Amino acid sequence: MLNKYITYLKSPIGQLKITADINYVNSILFVFDNTKMEVENSNEVLEICKKQLNEYFSGERKEFNVNINQEGTEFQQRVWEELEKIPHGKTVSYNYIAERVGGKNMMRAVGSANGKNQISIIVPCHRVIGSNGSLTGYAGGMWRKEWLLKHEDKYSNEERQLGLEF
Repeated sequence: MLNKYITYLKSPIGQLKITADINYVNSILFVFDNTKMEVENSNEVLEICKKQLNEYFSGERKEFNVNINQEGTEFQQRVWEELEKIPHGKTVSYNYIAERVGGKNMMRAVGSANGKNQISIIVPCHRVIGSNGSLTGYAGGMWRKEWLLKHEDKYSNEERQLGLEF
């Protein structure tokens, strides 16, 4: 079994718990109960991730190049790969992702896979919105999704538009 490493990052949208193995970030999750924080045991992968997240929050970084790996089904992996293709400052609909991974009838499955994403911000599930442009569910809370989108708008050189093909 691979060693697991843990660190925390205080961000503008709350405390983040970041886990990794020796080579890959495995999760970036919001901490909802600070009393259940574990002892930190960081490594180089986590320190690089924290640095890049801090650059993102300060508006200096729009793309991440930290190694990531999260466990999931083949379908979930396809959805997460599509999420990673959404550029900073852009949004797409669940329908758009569904069409990319198997067809419009896959929208609910896409929503489910989106909700199971364990690598918040870097795998930008917050950039997926309703077909009508409305903000829809976010495991970190709707206020965080809204904050992240406004933050990206602030540092993007282009106006955010729904469903762009990249």
